[in-house]
Amino acid sequence: MDQETLTRIAEALERMAPAPQATPDFSAASGFVWHVEPDRLEPVPEINRVELDLLVGIDRSRDTLLENTRRFAAGHAANNALLWGARGMGKSSLVKAIHGALVTDHPELKLVELQREDLPSVARLLNHLRGAPCRFILFCDDLSFSHDDQHYKSLKAVLDGGIEGRPENVVFYATSNRRHLMPRDMIENERSSAINPSEAVEEKVSLSDRFGLWLGFHPCNQDAYLAMIEGYCAAYGVTVDPERLRAEAIEWQATRGARSGRVAWQFFTDLAGREGVSLR
Repeated sequence: MDQETLTRIAEALERMAPAPQATPDFSAASGFVWHVEPDRLEPVPEINRVELDLLVGIDRSRDTLLENTRRFAAGHAANNALLWGARGMGKSSLVKAIHGALVTDHPELKLVELQREDLPSVARLLNHLRGAPCRFILFCDDLSFSHDDQHYKSLKAVLDGGIEGRPENVVFYATSNRRHLMPRDMIENERSSAINPSEAVEEKVSLSDRFGLWLGFHPCNQDAYLAMIEGYCAAYGVTVDPERLRAEAIEWQATRGARSGRVAWQFFTDLAGREGVSLR
């Protein structure tokens, strides 16, 4: 093959190759969402979150994660954190609220959301973040794995970091309804059917052990549920007779068959709408 043909092939390949991604402008926002195909960090002008003081009934988890994040924002050592437990009890809200509470004093602290299905691209994401003049909370909401899911292997790049190590300016926070990131019945099934039961699930189950912080969230009682609603009313200026508020709130949770921070917020949203109060 002559030199001219080789040159044409090389030029054609260059045209087919995607252009290198520009270095993200991290001053554009305090929050970003990672997308693939093509890889990019899209700024979020306004992060959807509630004030930290409005998160009721999770004091211990709140204080622990806040202190861990404060140390990280100040440039000190901090742990990756797994927030696990009951649905609707403020796991993801806590991560966003803590970032909001600290970002005024630490504008270099950025929140980057990564979708579970994009975990295979996490190494490329870390290359964007490594060495940047900011500190990043890498956040993955509703993290869990099924029987044949291989995404968990990509997560080790964040938790263990391979030979490069996790970037010093990145900490990883994940939420999950499952303490071990996979269903209990799946753990038992694999143990009972495997040739070596102890090894069958060790790799997946031990993944949660790589988080330095485990913060548990549990269903709230009625007093905490009502306190959440009262806090929302005070924060947004909704004035309702206490007896009416209590009766309607209890009826609302009875129709949902559960009490949680999410149910409390849904009731309050309905109440605010009926009272003509805007939540913006």
